[in-house]
Amino acid sequence: MPGKKILMLVGDFTEEYEIFVFQQGMEAVGHTVHVVCPDKKTGDTLRTSLHDFEGDQTYTEKLGHNFTINKTFSKVDPADYDAVYCAGGRGPEYIRTDKRVQAIVRHFHEAQKPIFTICHGVQILVAVDGVVTGKKVAALGACEPEVRLAGGTYIDVGPTEAYVDGVMVSAKGWTGLAAFMRECLKILGTEIIHGPAATPGTKADKPAAKAKRVPKTEAADDAKPAPRARRTKKLEPA
Repeated sequence: MPGKKILMLVGDFTEEYEIFVFQQGMEAVGHTVHVVCPDKKTGDTLRTSLHDFEGDQTYTEKLGHNFTINKTFSKVDPADYDAVYCAGGRGPEYIRTDKRVQAIVRHFHEAQKPIFTICHGVQILVAVDGVVTGKKVAALGACEPEVRLAGGTYIDVGPTEAYVDGVMVSAKGWTGLAAFMRECLKILGTEIIHGPAATPGTKADKPAAKAKRVPKTEAADDAKPAPRARRTKKLEPA
């Protein structure tokens, strides 16, 4: 089965881990993730932030690593994507007011395609009528009133857990990324199987013949499984 295309919506000071970990993890298993920000184009820099709870009444904020945008926002056609992902941090509070962002989210909602949201990412969803109405959604606790006012039910999952309601996957924050991504992969139809580890001298240790060189952003679409991989067991959630 070919990899899926995922559209990630971000703004300056979106949570660092929720960008980098999600993108790299999804691309590691063959999916393509286009990270877009209103009015930014391919090659532009996005500044990220890192939030943590360190004993104060609310979270602290530190500057994260810069991220290089890999898709021009104005060229995005949501019909080209299989799922949308709303990362958290500070970005959602202001990109949610952008009518173009709202239109993108509305497309996925009306087309009943997967919607993934973590932490403050739900702020983008509640800005679009009907998206969380009747849904059970996890998010950072500070977003509970917004979820309720938008007609949804706030689910207080553990910090390392995720919640699934239909094709919507949600989690409280970056500490839940492992569980969150595991559930996203299930929704995308991605099955991870474990085979024997490669040892020197085995065919698994040799590169595939006539490998095609492709641009980095397209490699996921052309990726193929290693030949004659032995099927064993399906990865079970923690």
